[in-house]
Amino acid sequence: MTTKQILENAVKEKPNIAVLLPQAKNAALSFIADSLESSMCDILAANESDLAAAKGTMSDVMLDRLRLDEGRIRTMAQGVRAVAALPDPVGEIMDKFTRPDGLEIVKTRVPLGVVAIIYESRPNVTSDAAALCLKSGNVCVLRAGKEAHASSAAIVAAMRRGLMRAGLSENFINLVEDTSRESANELMTAVGYVDLLIPRGGAGLINACVQNAKVPVIQTGTGICHVFVDSSADFDIALRIIENAKCSRPSVCNAMEVCLVHADIAEKFLPLLYDRLVTERAEHKVTLKLDGRSYKILGGKPYCERVAENDFDTEFLDYKMAVAVVDGVPQAIEHISAHSTGHSDCIVTSDEYDASIFTRVVDSAAVYVNASTRFTDGGEFGLGCEMGISTQKLHARGPMGLKELTTYKYVVYGSGQIR
Repeated sequence: MTTKQILENAVKEKPNIAVLLPQAKNAALSFIADSLESSMCDILAANESDLAAAKGTMSDVMLDRLRLDEGRIRTMAQGVRAVAALPDPVGEIMDKFTRPDGLEIVKTRVPLGVVAIIYESRPNVTSDAAALCLKSGNVCVLRAGKEAHASSAAIVAAMRRGLMRAGLSENFINLVEDTSRESANELMTAVGYVDLLIPRGGAGLINACVQNAKVPVIQTGTGICHVFVDSSADFDIALRIIENAKCSRPSVCNAMEVCLVHADIAEKFLPLLYDRLVTERAEHKVTLKLDGRSYKILGGKPYCERVAENDFDTEFLDYKMAVAVVDGVPQAIEHISAHSTGHSDCIVTSDEYDASIFTRVVDSAAVYVNASTRFTDGGEFGLGCEMGISTQKLHARGPMGLKELTTYKYVVYGSGQIR
C-alpha cells in the first residue's frame, strides 16, 4: 500500500476514533497488550533479522537500542496497560464560564486527528506511540527506519490483531511500508492529512523535519545533557548520578554527555570520577574528553584525551563524555546555555541558593537537582510511556504523554443570543 493510501485511510478513521468511549479504548489497549505478548516469537524473529542486517553497520551501543528480548517485549506490553490505566484526556473540561449575555463557554480537550511519527532504530517506539495515540483519540501513522522496519512491522501486526479482537478498525494504527526518504518527505508535506508530525531520532532526522515540514512539527530533541558538580556536592551522590546518567544506557537521549566540575573541588573530584568510570569498570570504560583545566589533572591516563573542537556539541550516544572545569554556577549556566540542546540538565549540590539559581536560569525541558537525567522519560514521570521528549516550548515540552497529544476547542451553549 502506498503512503498516500495509508494517509487516506487514516483520515477516514478520524471521526470513528474520536468518538470512542474510554471503556472501548481501554479494552482495545488490553487486547493489544495481550497480542504483543502472544506474538513474542514473531516479533523476536523479525528483530533477529533486523539485527543481522545491522551488524557491521552499527556500534554495539546502537545495536542494543535496536535489540528486543522477551523482557523488553513484556515491558512494551506493560507500557500499553499503563496507558490504559491512565485517565482519558478526551472530553476533559479545561475551563468553563458564563458570559453576561448568558453564553456558556466550555473549553474542552479534543484529539489532534492524525499523528505521524518518524523514528529510527528503537522498535519500542512503535507500541508506545500507538498506545498513546489510541488512548488520546488519534489515528497514528508510523514510519520506522529501515534498521527497525521488520521489528516494527511485526509489532504493528500484533497490535492490529488486538484492535480487530476489540471490534475496532485496524486502520487506527498504520505503518508506512516505504522506508525511503521519499516516504518521510510525503509525511512532512502531507497537508490536509497529517495534523501533527513527531520525529524521534538523531539530529539529522529532526533537523530535516523542522526545515522541510509543511505540517505542524513537535521538535523532539537530541540530548546533550549536562551534570554540574557544584563545590558543595556530596561526592558519593555525584559519582552515583554521573555513572547512572552516562553508563546505564548511553544510547538514549536522556543520557548525559557533559560533566562540569566546580574548580574548587576539581583536584579531588576528578580522580575519583576517573576511578569510577574507568578504573573500576571491567568493561565499557568511559573515554573522558578533557578541557584544558581538567586535562592538567587527568591528562596522560588511559581513556583520557584532549577535548576536540565540537565535543561539547556532540551527542556521543556511546561510552564517551566531555569534561570541563568551571568557576561556579554562573559559568556552568553559561556553558550549558551555549551547548545544551534544552533536554535535561542537572546540578549536584548541597547549596539551596545555588540549586534555586540553576533551576530558574537553565532553560531546559527538565532540570534536576541531585538526580540522574535518566529520569526524563514518560514512564518515570507517570505518563505510562511517551511519544518523545519535546525540547521546544510551544504546545508541549518534556516527555509527551496523553495530554500533549490533544488540543482543545471551545464549545459555546446559547439560547438564541445574537451579536
